Amino acid sequence: MTLGTSTFSTTCQTCGCAGTSCEDCQTPSECTNCATCCCSGTHQTWRLARFRNGIRIEYLSSAWMIIEVFGSIGFGLIAGSFALLAFGGDSLVELISGIVVLTGLRKSSSIASDDAGYTEKVERFTSLLLFALIPVIGLGAVYSYITGLHPEGSPLGIALAIGAVIVMPYLYIEKKRIGRETRTLSLSIDAVESLTCLFMALSLLGGLLAEYFLGLWWADYLATAVILAFVAREAVESSHELHHE
Repeated sequence: MTLGTSTFSTTCQTCGCAGTSCEDCQTPSECTNCATCCCSGTHQTWRLARFRNGIRIEYLSSAWMIIEVFGSIGFGLIAGSFALLAFGGDSLVELISGIVVLTGLRKSSSIASDDAGYTEKVERFTSLLLFALIPVIGLGAVYSYITGLHPEGSPLGIALAIGAVIVMPYLYIEKKRIGRETRTLSLSIDAVESLTCLFMALSLLGGLLAEYFLGLWWADYLATAVILAFVAREAVESSHELHHE
């Protein structure tokens, strides 16, 4: 591709990318990440900076997911809370997916131009984990309910859920904004996962609060059902995406 703009311009005359966003890029297939085409050095520098911001957000997201995984599963086992166990299981899947997104960002590319074979294998693995999570947690919760086992209140679980409710909106907004500005599909998809995690955290928090302060032990099972419904939706959507690739 020949140079179509002055090095002093912040807008590419061929693809339309500006120094503030790639969202309205006219020819994304020709303008591959603004690295080897007609885009100005100013825009390339801007885009690289946005990728670095995306990497920092994904590192923060991964760190919080690790806390969610170990905290939810650990507190869930101690309190006998299937809602916490379900939340922790989904957090594990999100952590694995986030690592894939982080790998793509570190290569300054979208998931579509990353190692397609590796990415597809991880996507299939996480999809299987989501499907496996439903019967494992669901049947365990049903058995616990039938046998009359009552989960205990978990103050630490409540603190973890509150933390997720605080952190997830920030992660969602930042991932969505950077993904839109840089036309990075993997980051935009990961933003939706963060939003789903927020809804799960709200369900978890409601169940744990009702259980701890009101003694409504069955609220834990209700929260488990709501969380597993979100997991099922994620699993089905993930399966559809894999079959349409």
